[in-house]
Amino acid sequence: VLIVDDEEMIRAVLREYIEFEGGEADEAQDGMEAVKKARENDYDIILMDVMMPKLDGFSAVKEIRKFKNTPVIMLSARGEEYDKLFGFEIGSDDYVTKPFSPKEVMARIHAVINRSQGAAAPKRDVYEFEGLKIDMVGRNVYVDGERAELTPKEYELLFYFVENRGVALTRERLLNQVWGTIFTATTARSIPTSRCCAATSRNTANSSSPCGAWDINSRRNDARFLGANNTKAA
Repeated sequence: VLIVDDEEMIRAVLREYIEFEGGEADEAQDGMEAVKKARENDYDIILMDVMMPKLDGFSAVKEIRKFKNTPVIMLSARGEEYDKLFGFEIGSDDYVTKPFSPKEVMARIHAVINRSQGAAAPKRDVYEFEGLKIDMVGRNVYVDGERAELTPKEYELLFYFVENRGVALTRERLLNQVWGTIFTATTARSIPTSRCCAATSRNTANSSSPCGAWDINSRRNDARFLGANNTKAA
């Protein structure tokens, strides 16, 4: 992980958390040093401050994007919507507003790395779980050889779980990615996973069933698609 920030204390705290989890950290004090190190080394992810001397974080990301697609998380005290949107437009993968929790940053690091590694892997057209077959191209779902009838939105939700298997998915992310930002103010019960599970499994208590593989806990407002090791290509 390359940590880019002009504040030594922030770099030290992030390095401590990264190394505690078994990772390796490198540091840069400004955007120019970050571009130089990104050109010379291959990092799994870059944590990039925005307001720095010599070269700001936005400009550094634009330079890095000219020669590498390393995932980038922006770290900034500038939390206005314009700044966040601009960060995404220039190629950053996430945006964290200061002051931040180091634990939250670590969670975002894992999520971004998982997404980037999943994007690099070839996508499958068909996924098979025990008794469940999902045709991503034909948008068909079969349970024990019989087609399951799902609404278009339920298809999207199921496919989104499959495409992000092994990744912790917050309720807000599900609502934003599947339903759209207009639904961000709804309650945790607004995600109709029960009907989707009922349509794809006869026994939700069975750990090998689709719903047994989905751990959806509205009290913690998160959703995980488990059982990534049980997938196989058709």
